[in-house]
Amino acid sequence: MIISERIFQVLKEKRISQKYFSEQTGIAQSTISDWKRKKTNPASDKIMAICNVLELTPYELLEGTESRKKVKADYIMIDGGSDSFDLMQQFRCLDTMDRGRLLGYAQALTDKREQDS
Repeated sequence: MIISERIFQVLKEKRISQKYFSEQTGIAQSTISDWKRKKTNPASDKIMAICNVLELTPYELLEGTESRKKVKADYIMIDGGSDSFDLMQQFRCLDTMDRGRLLGYAQALTDKREQDS
């Protein structure tokens, strides 16, 4: 099963029309129809909007698809504007060496906290 087939499966299960799905995701109805007709998948930048409307995590969306069989990843949803989001934004701006240093510092803090407990 490809991702678009999984999307149509969930739409059917949840009794969501393609029109409503289009309105909620901001994806053109013609694009959604193309997924079905041409057996193509949505662009990666649309996955989170799709997941939000279908009330699924990316993992749940990919479950049982050909893509899921190839991908082994965990996902964490972070609210924009939270401390975690700000930290991730700053982390992404760091080079590889500084990322390693920050991860080492975080590990040291975690180890210290565990020792104090």
